[in-house]
Amino acid sequence: MQMQLILTEDVPKLGEMGDIVKVAPGFGRNYLVPQGMAIPATVGNKKELDHQLAIIERKKVKERAAAQGILNELNGVSITITQRVSEGDSLFGSVGAREIANILSQQSGKEIMRKQVMLETGISSIGIYKVPIKLASGVFAHIKVWVVAM
Repeated sequence: MQMQLILTEDVPKLGEMGDIVKVAPGFGRNYLVPQGMAIPATVGNKKELDHQLAIIERKKVKERAAAQGILNELNGVSITITQRVSEGDSLFGSVGAREIANILSQQSGKEIMRKQVMLETGISSIGIYKVPIKLASGVFAHIKVWVVAM
């Protein structure tokens, strides 16, 4: 059995603001609705969705406009992370989204949260990596992350 929800903000791997999605009842009831990411897709809410879509669209436009300014500053930025390495150039541990977000925030002066760093898995070897940063719905900045030996 699935639950229908209307998303009030973008949810990675699920949908964008205004989408009607079907999710497991526990995920919707325990996470999406309490976090304010979605509302139940009742008959009344579906009728109100047309009005909400206009509000959501204005919110998206405002977010994208703010993101364009940050995009110009961040696109092509390089950050360097030094890590201890073992033989074979593999790291002790890995470099994750939180570490990249912290260094990028310090370097740029803009607040970048860990959930904005679109890193599939942690970086576990030295090298140069191109990492997308999600600034708004459909707006991504691409930075270079240099992982070097300590």
